[in-house]
Amino acid sequence: MTPQRTTNAASTPAETAELAARNLSLAYEGRVVVDGLDLDIPAGRVTAIVGPNACGKSTLLRGLSRLLPPASGTVLLDGADIHGLPTKRVAQRLGLLPQTPTAPDGITVADLVSRGRYPHQGWFRRWTAEDDEAVAEAMIATAVADLADRPVDELSGGQRQRVWIAMALAQRTDILLLDEPTTFLDISHQLEVLDLLLDLNAARGTTVVMVLHDLNLAARYAGHLIAMRSGSVVASGDPSAVVTADLVREVFGVESVVAADPVTGTPLVVPLGRHHTA
Repeated sequence: MTPQRTTNAASTPAETAELAARNLSLAYEGRVVVDGLDLDIPAGRVTAIVGPNACGKSTLLRGLSRLLPPASGTVLLDGADIHGLPTKRVAQRLGLLPQTPTAPDGITVADLVSRGRYPHQGWFRRWTAEDDEAVAEAMIATAVADLADRPVDELSGGQRQRVWIAMALAQRTDILLLDEPTTFLDISHQLEVLDLLLDLNAARGTTVVMVLHDLNLAARYAGHLIAMRSGSVVASGDPSAVVTADLVREVFGVESVVAADPVTGTPLVVPLGRHHTA
């Protein structure tokens, strides 16, 4: 197992982490994908998880969301073992947008987004004006309100992705996990979604954890970065400390030049290749 290193002294202590993992191992059919991982997700901040394909990013998100039970170790939500908590309580605290969600055949956009409110329903708690407001607000924020009556399976990939994000937003949880939320989106809609997540974090203090493939967008939009390789955390901390040419080489096997983003000052990775060298 690759040892974890923390690259800044301000790493989140356990007592301020709403969501954490302790000695967590995750496996599929006996094949270990995440191995002995310790992790604290900073409360009230935006965290991005980056790393090469098949390094365990999506598996980690599934483990943190309780979709995948641990082979060993523990996931803690508010200090308690997440697998010992009632399902509804977890759903009210933690929302998840998986990598490849599937919708029931023929369901409309409005109906799918409304499902984000299901964790808030109960025997004595019926649909309310607050639910209507949450659904409408989420659809407007993701620019899908004009698609409300359209069947989801008739939409483009980018439109469907925005509808799924709207459903996650409608859930109004304190913690939001998103696995590649910018998949299928053009650059304009990628920026809209990431700006929206920053707005959500700023306005409500929502803890956002997202898997991203674009290292530069991750460094620009996340205040906390987790870099993974081969099922382990290689480094975590502020992007300005994490994203270095050495880290890019170690994690991605790519030579690069890391400069300051001219817009934000955050790290900007310029990858090199056989035909382009520094």
